[in-house]
Order: sequence, then structure tokens, then C-alpha cells
Amino acid sequence: MPKFSCQVCSSEFSVPQSSLDKYPSWEPKYCREHSPKKKASKPRTRKRSGSRRSSSREENLTTAEVLKKYTGGPTSGVFTDGSSVPNPGPGGWGVVWVEDGEIREERHGRDAQTTNNRMELTALIEAFRLLPEDSTAVVRTDSQLCVNTVEKWAAGWKKLGWTRKSGPIKNLDLVKELFALRRARPDCKVEWIAAHSGHRWNEYADSLASAWQRDGV
Repeated sequence: MPKFSCQVCSSEFSVPQSSLDKYPSWEPKYCREHSPKKKASKPRTRKRSGSRRSSSREENLTTAEVLKKYTGGPTSGVFTDGSSVPNPGPGGWGVVWVEDGEIREERHGRDAQTTNNRMELTALIEAFRLLPEDSTAVVRTDSQLCVNTVEKWAAGWKKLGWTRKSGPIKNLDLVKELFALRRARPDCKVEWIAAHSGHRWNEYADSLASAWQRDGV
């Protein structure tokens, strides 16, 4: 089953593919323990002063700090990330292209009013813009929704005139652009990578995506 990373505790959890297919626009964000529905059914309790900050996204590390702290994960490919704080709200995206652990190029940007998914899609668009059409690079994102969108669903939506039976396609402008760029680079691969799991270049892309929140990259 596809795996996701909880935005609260960063632990991995699985969701049946049948559930993802039933709700194409859904991107699971919370494990069962931290589901908002579960929290709503529980009385509020006071947090302990010594509780651990579980989400590594809260670290808001600079790219230099990421390189110092993290060493694991793939060492080649294009790594992307995007987010908004809050969601919706201001946000940013980041892309880094590395070969054998060396940075070839990196880009990042921001939007004053956006959503997590729009920034994730924008990051992938910028990733494919970096690559020549004969590239064989692996493009990695920690958004399972984006992987499914461009690799599984977009082709069918295009055949139906960019429509779907379950309702309007969210972020259609970006989906169309991403799908065209992806089609123009057929030898590339798009892969999901777990967020905040110690993968150096995924963390680096996350740092680029959050750079708008800091004084420097």
C-alpha cells in the first residue's frame, strides 16, 4: 500500500490504494493517532512542557544546516518540495538537481497566497523545466498526490477533455502544464520519497521551499 508521512509525528502510515483511487484529490496528511477526527472526539488536555517537537518541518533549517545535519538518501536526481503556512496562505517551492552528491542547479520561489498542493505541483513543473527532453533523471517528490496525478490520472483526464466524473479537477492550470512537461521527457521517472525521513536532498528541497520564511536561504 502507498505510504505517507504524518505531518504531526513524521511517522509513516499506509492507505489502501482503493481509497486513494476513490478520492483522487485526497492527500493523506495524518496517521490514525493524529487524525483531526480522532482529536475532535477527545477532551482537550494540557500539553507537557517537555513534549518533543515531532515535526522536523518546524526546524526551518537553512540549506547549509541541512547539509551539515543530513547525509542519507539518494545522491542523484531532482528533488522537489512545496508548502504553504498556513494552508491556504503564503507559501514556497524548492527544487534541487544533484548528481553523485554534487548540486548542478537549484531554484526556489514563493507565492503570497497559495496552497500546499499548488506549491508541490509548481516545484515539479520547475523540476522538469530544468531537465532537457532527453533526460533520464529521477524526479522525486514527497507528495503522493502529485505522483498519482501526473503518472496515473492526468492521461485519463485529458482524454475526457480535462474533466472527471467526480467533479472539477483542482489546480487544473498547473496539472496541464506539468503533464505536458512530463510527456516531453518520457525517459524521466517520477518517484515518491518519504518526507522528513533523513533524506538529505529531500530535506534540502524542503529548506528551499521554506526559504521565504527566513532572512536567507
